[in-house]
Amino acid sequence: MMGRSGFAGDDNNVWAKRFMMAAIIQGTILAGLTIFLLLSQISFLKPEISRVIAGGGAGTWFTFGYVLYIVIGVIGVAVSALFYHYLENIMGKRMQRGTKVLAWVHLVLMNVGTVATMGMLMYAGYLGGAAMLPESVGGKGFNAGQAHEILAPFVEPISAAVFVTVLGVVAGGAGFLLTYRTSSSSSESFSRGKTGKGATEAA
Repeated sequence: MMGRSGFAGDDNNVWAKRFMMAAIIQGTILAGLTIFLLLSQISFLKPEISRVIAGGGAGTWFTFGYVLYIVIGVIGVAVSALFYHYLENIMGKRMQRGTKVLAWVHLVLMNVGTVATMGMLMYAGYLGGAAMLPESVGGKGFNAGQAHEILAPFVEPISAAVFVTVLGVVAGGAGFLLTYRTSSSSSESFSRGKTGKGATEAA
């Protein structure tokens, strides 16, 4: 009977589980943000998010950040979990010490970078877009040049956050390929473990 640390135990699919948990956390953050935006629309936030989005211009940054949060922060992280599931559970490959480091870099930098990038995009987009709206609806009546002065300080931090995100994804891809190209010995051991477990249960 195999222990919990064997191929058939909790170590199997460990990275897929970590990335799926990260996707769930990102989805929860996004849901909380959406609820906040909906409540602010009818109560305390002036000018309203809907006006900023409809106004375009600098407000496009907000829309871009929100959509990319869904695509990268939630869907992208969940898809990463599927890749690790395929690697660990279907192929039976085992992450070694070096590739585990790359997987951690992937998990941490991709999630932290995504939150930082999209958070700054949405914040800067709201500030710039709101400033371009007429004063009658809570804006400042700024033109495009004045709104650009609001956005400019965010350009370099956003670029740095994008670099962090890309670095995490590249590290994950490198770790995946290195693990995928390892010898088949671990896969054979994995298959024998599953076969042995099935035979034990049948007996």
